[in-house]
Amino acid sequence: MPVVSGHSKWSSIKHKKGAADAKRGKLFTKLARAITVAARDGGSDPDGNPALATAIQKARDASMPKDNIQRAVDRGSGVGSDAAAIERILFEGYGPGGAAILVEALTDNRNRASADVRHAFTKHHGSLGEPGSVAWIFEKRGVVVVDGERYDEDDLIVAIDAGAEDVREDGGQLRAICEPAALSAVREALESAGVEVSSADVAMEPKSTVTVKGTEAEWLLRLVDALEEHDDVNEVHANFDVPEDILEKLAAQAA
Repeated sequence: MPVVSGHSKWSSIKHKKGAADAKRGKLFTKLARAITVAARDGGSDPDGNPALATAIQKARDASMPKDNIQRAVDRGSGVGSDAAAIERILFEGYGPGGAAILVEALTDNRNRASADVRHAFTKHHGSLGEPGSVAWIFEKRGVVVVDGERYDEDDLIVAIDAGAEDVREDGGQLRAICEPAALSAVREALESAGVEVSSADVAMEPKSTVTVKGTEAEWLLRLVDALEEHDDVNEVHANFDVPEDILEKLAAQAA
């Protein structure tokens, strides 16, 4: 059964404090790239391309303009020549405290991305590993998140009926976990029941977590932030758990 990591709590706390708002332009660039690659690899029809449907929904959730979304789909469908140059690369490594980290990059320059990701790991007391070194710790799951202060587990029963395998509370959030193919159905069931969805995404959920504290936790969260802020990095997945008081303190400094 999937174990919820502190990475989701860290992202949620930063979001609430507005730390991510100033980076919206960079976020739109990353979302557009993900849409373009999904359209290129699986076709331009989101009804027949779950990866594209998820990428478009993430862009809508971030209030990305409709025209930007359509241009990204068009690029992936062959309107323009830059889509073919974008490559998907998976990096695996360990952060301070022994936390496993998976980095998904979408880049038009493999050498640059590899050098920059390696530098981020080294600078923040981590180490880049070989392919397969940490991927086994994670499994691909659909994750729908709602505000745990507004709703309770009874409100998410419809998610179970729609295909969610589990609903769990995590740091003020409720997370419905499902097979990736059921993500859209679970989200739609919740929204039809009047439950506002904070996010819905296919994520690499850790099967186990490691607790990281003190100075190692600070270095680890700086590493995660450095990776997520890189232009070529699309997603970062990690299996750490950090005490909430440390997360709050560091998020306040980042805001």
